[in-house]
Amino acid sequence: MAPAADTAALRDSCGRTATYLRLSVTDRCDLRCQYCLPARPNFLPKDEILSLEEMLFIAEEFVKLGIRKIRVTGGEPLVCRNVSWLLERLAALDGLRELVLTTNGTRLAGQAEQLRKMGVKRVNISLDTLRPARFAELTRNGDLAKVLAGIDAACTAGFDAVRLNAVLMAGFNHDEILDLIDFACARGADIAFIEEMPMGDIGRRKDKDALTADGVLAAAAERYELQPSAHATGGPARYYELAGQKSRLGVIAPYTRNFCADCNRLRLTCTGDLHPCLGHMGKVALAGAARERDAAKLAALAAVALAAKPEGHEFASAPEARVMRYMATTGG
Repeated sequence: MAPAADTAALRDSCGRTATYLRLSVTDRCDLRCQYCLPARPNFLPKDEILSLEEMLFIAEEFVKLGIRKIRVTGGEPLVCRNVSWLLERLAALDGLRELVLTTNGTRLAGQAEQLRKMGVKRVNISLDTLRPARFAELTRNGDLAKVLAGIDAACTAGFDAVRLNAVLMAGFNHDEILDLIDFACARGADIAFIEEMPMGDIGRRKDKDALTADGVLAAAAERYELQPSAHATGGPARYYELAGQKSRLGVIAPYTRNFCADCNRLRLTCTGDLHPCLGHMGKVALAGAARERDAAKLAALAAVALAAKPEGHEFASAPEARVMRYMATTGG
């Protein structure tokens, strides 16, 4: 039987309770997506990264405090050496209801079935374009064929669900919304479109150029009959049923459909920094407590982070990045 969770320990000053931990296991990635990383990223030295054992300790203690869902992210989590060791142990944590994974898909073709057997319940895969040349431009020479093979492997591996994530970029993939939805429907996968967020010095997003969730829904309605869905995964996506399709359409809209009032998420970087809000620079360092295996200190630091969690992000008032932390640092 799972130990009783101390949910009050993960309640913030606005009355929201954190039940969802996004765990970044590495800052490294084998792609260089323009909205996520600079062209020449300075990856961290190994001695600044938490060990997998330290990550497991933090996760175990957070589950005791009330975390019920863990999403493993990166960078790209599947480039992390021995990540399978961590995934197996996370899946076995008493009290954790769901272990999920976000990946760029480049390494899924050979690992999807193994990941499912380890206990990963759901997989989110980034797919911003279906055009090989456009994909190579966006990712700075990534190979779309590897990602498509990974998606197909995931869709046949037996996960509870597979979701494709597409970041909306005006002037880049605005003309592929229907193509991406069709692609997902052909495979029985869900798809979510994400409004691009101003994080890191990437020099991309301008408010006047932004694509929005409403634009996605308008485009989708040209081909599909949409109905709001009660489906929820514990994250910020709001879903719509597509008539006659197994797939669902999701929108993640930090600008136009702000979801801060319902935020249940915490983000842990691979260096042990706990970020209570994606849209602010505030953080609390957990590395020391993890290395000392000090559960009481860890709980106290978690409480400090929750107390400092702001009521909401400020993306709408900051088209240019105020958060100078790249998206890859926290895995979104």
